[in-house]
Parts: sequence; C-alpha cells; structure tokens
Amino acid sequence: MRRVPWWGVVSSLAAPVLLIGGWTLAAAIQPVPFDAVVRTISDLAALTTPDRWVMTTALVGVGLSHIVTACALAPAAVAGRLVLGAGGLTTLGVAAFPLPAGGGSSSAHTAAAAVAFVSLAVWPAFARVRRRRPEQIVAAVLEPRVAAAATCALLLAVGWFFTELLAGGDKVGLAERVAAGTQALWPLVVVLSLRKTQQT
Repeated sequence: MRRVPWWGVVSSLAAPVLLIGGWTLAAAIQPVPFDAVVRTISDLAALTTPDRWVMTTALVGVGLSHIVTACALAPAAVAGRLVLGAGGLTTLGVAAFPLPAGGGSSSAHTAAAAVAFVSLAVWPAFARVRRRRPEQIVAAVLEPRVAAAATCALLLAVGWFFTELLAGGDKVGLAERVAAGTQALWPLVVVLSLRKTQQT
C-alpha cells in the first residue's frame, strides 16, 4: 500500500481547524449577535457582512486543504481522490461567489455550494478499494462497507441541511455546520487511519 505523506496529515487537519475556527471567529467579531443555529456559514462571508474576509479566507483555506489532501491520498481509488478534489475546488467557488448585498441569493454561489456539499459527501464511496489478492492490505476506512457507511452518514447530514434550507426551517445554520463539519473531519479520519495501517 502506498504511503500517505506527512503533508497530507497537515492538510487534512487544516480543513476542520480552518472551517470550525473560521465560523467561530467570524461570528464572534460581528458587531451584532450572530445566531449560528439559524444563520448559515455563507452569511458570514456575504458582501455586506462586517469582516467578511475572515470566513472567506477560511473557505479558501478549506478548499485548498481538500485539494492537497486529495493529492496525498495515494492508497485511495483515483475516482475518490478526484471527487474530493472537486469538493475542494467548488469550495473555492463558494468563497469566490459570495452572497450579494441585501440578503439576496446567488445562483453561482448556490451551484458551487451544492456541488461542494454533494462531492464532499460521496467521495468516500468512490475512494473505496477492493482486495484483488488475499494478502493485499486495505485500510478499514477504504473497505467498501466502511466507505459506503461513511457516505450514507455524510449524505444524511447534507439531507438534513437541504431539508431545513428548502423548508425555511429554524435550524438551517446548525444543520449546515453539522454537515460541513463532518465533511471536513472525514478526510482527517481517513488519513490518520491510513497512516496507522502503514505503521503496522
């Protein structure tokens, strides 16, 4: 099994740190109280939001981190790495196309966010590796059953967010943070598991 380089650990750790740290700091420095249960992450990077550069910078860092992690995941299937990289690339798109002034919507932002959420939810299923020989070593996180379970869990989180968003629910922000947070953490789980398998 090919090795995951040390910089893959750095990039996979950077994604959740930047995302969670970004939305926490950006909300804390708002001049008026920011309700993270109701309001979305994108609201913190909207054109009229004070200090929007904090969340925008965090989103750029998260996107780049996913792309670097995709490059580092040599033991995973190429298709999964490409989908993870696409999730990172479209996260950059979320930062590049912020919500407009006045609380309106943006088709470019919505499209980028939707593709990012779906890509970051389904990449584990595409990254799975099947044993071709009995002696082949495959990390548990890349085995088909585990990869499928991870994708199902991530899709459920995304489904909750989309349901809240479309229904105009009062927990849109919370649902988005659960979905985005778990998506940011899973690549780290995969990288650490692969590193541990390689050391045994």
